[in-house]
Amino acid sequence: MIDILNIFLSDSFWAASLRIATPLIFGVLGALLCERSGVLNLGIEGIFVVGAMTGWMTVWLGAPLWVGVLGAAFAGGLFGLLHGILTVPLGLSQHVSGLGITLFASSVASFTYRTALPQVTSPPRIEPFRALDIPVLSDLPFLGPVLFQQTALTWLALAMVALVWWVMERTSIGVALKAVGDNPEAVNAQGLSVIRLRMGAVIAGSALMALGGGFLTMSAFDAFFFGMVNGRGWICIALVIFASWQPGKALLGALLFGMFDALQVRLQAEAGAFIPGQVFLMVPYVLSIIALVVVARRADYPRALLVPWFKGQR
Repeated sequence: MIDILNIFLSDSFWAASLRIATPLIFGVLGALLCERSGVLNLGIEGIFVVGAMTGWMTVWLGAPLWVGVLGAAFAGGLFGLLHGILTVPLGLSQHVSGLGITLFASSVASFTYRTALPQVTSPPRIEPFRALDIPVLSDLPFLGPVLFQQTALTWLALAMVALVWWVMERTSIGVALKAVGDNPEAVNAQGLSVIRLRMGAVIAGSALMALGGGFLTMSAFDAFFFGMVNGRGWICIALVIFASWQPGKALLGALLFGMFDALQVRLQAEAGAFIPGQVFLMVPYVLSIIALVVVARRADYPRALLVPWFKGQR
């Protein structure tokens, strides 16, 4: 019999949930910034891939891990710049551009990897971020393993939640960003640049998305391989709706999916002998869809999302 209670009381379960949620936190925050400005970024899946590959390759070539993090963010920002140019000043379809970015970024990552390592059959390993060992705090019961034995990138993701919330709620640029996603004409009437605000949000959001991919190769694993992103980008798009475009709820949504995923691994270990493994693999996605359906009906989406804006045009 599966002991669900013991699973939920285990500190290793909650530590794994937070670890699994970390790339989603980066991705959801990135998508939230883009969509708050009125731009849907379906390039997130490809940006995850290129961020994972760039971060890993930067470190593999001899750079420090934090330089790899910056490299991943820079690569994501470049593809965000491309998506922004296509959708903001040019006003092209955000759906088509985003899907094109996903295909293009994934192809660039594949081409770069195959060109740099043409004869390699198994991906080279790097020395990834190690779990932090904080004196006293790491030894605390329950909280120690869950919070204080994570890697630096998990703490960076949590810090980004606080930073994005502060920018959105406590700064003038955050107020302008939310306004441009609801009523760009009013923002323009105040003398602010709608194009600059949207472009900045898309570039910054895409850089955050790429950090989600970078976490996979520089913290969760120690190598880059195709298929490792495994749909996390699309999950982030759904989690933004679940979060109602609010950073705090975005963190909650990412943790919820991480919990579901960690749960299916343990359920599979407990009952995998008599229940097909595919049943457990679909559990986090089914539960996430149910949670999304429950919340999405009350979601207060940005009014100008997907709506192109041109100066002087009503």
